[in-house]
Amino acid sequence: MEIRLEGVTKKYKDIHAVKDFSASLPDGKLICLLGPSGCGKTTLLNMLCGIIPVTSGKIFFDQLDVTNLEPDKRHIGMVFQNYALYPHLNVRENISLGLKVRGCAKCEINRRVELASEILKLDEYLNRKPKELSGGQRQRVALARAIVREPKVFLMDEPLSNLDAKLRCEMRSEIKKLHNKLKTTFIYVTHDQTEALTMGDRIVVLDKGKIQQADTPEEIYNNPKNIFVAGFIGQMNFINVNINQGRFYVNGIEFTTDKAIAGDITVGIRTEKMLSGKTEIKIKPEIIEMSGSEKNVYFSLNNSKCSAKIPMDYNFDDKIMLNVSDMYFFDKETGERI
Repeated sequence: MEIRLEGVTKKYKDIHAVKDFSASLPDGKLICLLGPSGCGKTTLLNMLCGIIPVTSGKIFFDQLDVTNLEPDKRHIGMVFQNYALYPHLNVRENISLGLKVRGCAKCEINRRVELASEILKLDEYLNRKPKELSGGQRQRVALARAIVREPKVFLMDEPLSNLDAKLRCEMRSEIKKLHNKLKTTFIYVTHDQTEALTMGDRIVVLDKGKIQQADTPEEIYNNPKNIFVAGFIGQMNFINVNINQGRFYVNGIEFTTDKAIAGDITVGIRTEKMLSGKTEIKIKPEIIEMSGSEKNVYFSLNNSKCSAKIPMDYNFDDKIMLNVSDMYFFDKETGERI
């Protein structure tokens, strides 16, 4: 199901939680709504499912205007951050409860529960209570409860944030496999850039209730539209320079660019690109962190705090190597990419 939003706004008194949000979310894709706390992503999800009303604008599921439609008539499956399982019911009962309330026939309930259990590998847990399950197993039960409704859209609100790092990694793969199998539209809310980059077919980056960029993970990472997106997706250093006749200096070392720009500019360089160039700059490391296969080195360039990811086996001798081709240029006032 394609989801289309036209000028959707949610306002609380004088505060815009979501402002003039317009986007077309394609059918059958896993779309991540990504942004920091308070950016409006959960508010947007709640408007999609009908939990809260829109202040203005329209929401369409395919050609159907669902802006004022009740949640139970939108054919959605919702998965929350907390599992919201009934502790006194076993797994089978938790999964099937919504279908029983709707008056589904017992044979149909059993068919759907068995199918969801098979997809999510819950067969051996159907008679257990939630307290007997791990966090990852409980989240799979919550997913199964959504699956049995056979929704046209899955809405997921940070479903992995309560899990530890290892389980989050495992469940990312499980949700991606589930999406590939069901081929249904998934809208996935997260503040975790790793989740968005590894899972999403498309990412919508939000800040202060507005879309900053909407595109594929590769395009957003490689071609960020502004400083916010560049800094939120991946790790990027930002250095203030003054460009005059194509020349600028980083710690006294001259660089040249053929871009038609001049004046005070912010230059961005990915942390993993700090050794990939040909122009050498000596630095004074302030902190060196070990992180498995890499070292994170912290230092200053043009009085701006920077860092570099360096392979553990690299013979680092207090210098970085930069290329202009690895640099991004941003307007210092607007933050927009030049």
